[in-house]
Amino acid sequence: MAKSTKSIYSCTSCGGQFPKWAGQCPDCQAWNTLEEAVAAPVGNRSSRFGGYAGDANQSRVRSLAEVEAEVRSGEPTGTGELDRVLGGGLVPGSVVLIGGDPGIGKSTLLIQTLADFSSRLSTLYVSGEESPEQISLRAHRLGLPRENLRLLSETCVERVLAVAGQDRPAVMVIDSIQTIYTEQLQSAPGSVAQVRESAAQLVRFAKQTGTAVILVGHVTKEGALAGPRVLEHMVDTVLYFEGDSGSQFRLIRTIKNRFGAVNELGVFAMTDKGLKEVSNPSAIFLSRHGDEDVSGSSILVTREGSRPLLVEVQALVDESPLANPRRVTLGLEQNRLSMLLAVLHRHCGIAMFDQDVYVNVVGGVRITETAADLTVLLSVLSSFRDRTIPRDLVAFGEVGLAGEIRPVPNGQDRLKEAAKHGFSRAVVPRKNAPKKSISGLEVIAVERLPDILDVF
Repeated sequence: MAKSTKSIYSCTSCGGQFPKWAGQCPDCQAWNTLEEAVAAPVGNRSSRFGGYAGDANQSRVRSLAEVEAEVRSGEPTGTGELDRVLGGGLVPGSVVLIGGDPGIGKSTLLIQTLADFSSRLSTLYVSGEESPEQISLRAHRLGLPRENLRLLSETCVERVLAVAGQDRPAVMVIDSIQTIYTEQLQSAPGSVAQVRESAAQLVRFAKQTGTAVILVGHVTKEGALAGPRVLEHMVDTVLYFEGDSGSQFRLIRTIKNRFGAVNELGVFAMTDKGLKEVSNPSAIFLSRHGDEDVSGSSILVTREGSRPLLVEVQALVDESPLANPRRVTLGLEQNRLSMLLAVLHRHCGIAMFDQDVYVNVVGGVRITETAADLTVLLSVLSSFRDRTIPRDLVAFGEVGLAGEIRPVPNGQDRLKEAAKHGFSRAVVPRKNAPKKSISGLEVIAVERLPDILDVF
């Protein structure tokens, strides 16, 4: 009687493998993440992780001084906003993982990038989801040159590497990693083991041949990249599309980058000819309401990576019919809003325990830094008092629990960005006040939270 196939249980969050199912993963403590998979046969590991054996001398121990420190500059992609999030360009031998919601523009951006690269470098687009006819139709619709765009419709990673090993493309796109499988494993494509092992072979190929590999990743319904979390550790750069697929604008944020700054933000506009970069993103995030002054709106000078950015923060304060008033935020952390309202009550005597408070960052931008604290409170106070904030005023600063206004990094750059866009007044922490005056900008330095009550 033939021996039955052995099953194991893999965690979709951390990739851990266990002989039996459990409700909670013993490694990462996540609940309901163990999925059944077929155990891989035990064999020669070199053949299992096959592809390229590399130089045997790489296994010997060497002094760090013996390793040549070669500085690799990135190859420009032809799109300034994409170069910004990549850290200057696409580095040879690097592996980039880009994820986002369905239909947000991942394939569109990559086919545009390959079309630009193909005029000067050899490229290869490996599609596991769309047929070559569909990709050709998209390139024709976008008006891209198709003569040098080389396609491969394949899902087996061993066959992909065999073709790439012969052609040696400078840039290779895998769309998507969830459709790629290895013949060494018996589980279905998209499973934890298949994604991990396929990505490992592609990463090894990129490092040994100098081919820049771009992986397209699916996302779960929670918005996280699908597959094991180890996938993000294996690659060099992780990019993520943000924004509503129904909106015209698309944001690409750098989650991880070994060749540049983290949390960089690239802004694109979706047109009938594909994604076009937005050179002045502050202009699209500032909704000026025409000539009408409205309450509950203030301007924040935030910083995304290495670039200051102006965004509008709106607040709505209304009497609540509920025993527990609502605290709703879009683009900000909800718990921080509750903390700021408590600080406002404690140090300014303004209570909102019977008010619903809604805060929104216009344009779908997600603010993670604490420099937005002062701007949020200005918007909340403006809506609560039904008094408008001057249209020429910007603000930034962190609010502490003791009611102090704490400084934030790069205050000088933020003020110069505000002056460049025509703002004439800025409310900033006292320690962020510039030593030299900025032409056309009046700086209002505050030290304690009650100081902002007289701003408007």
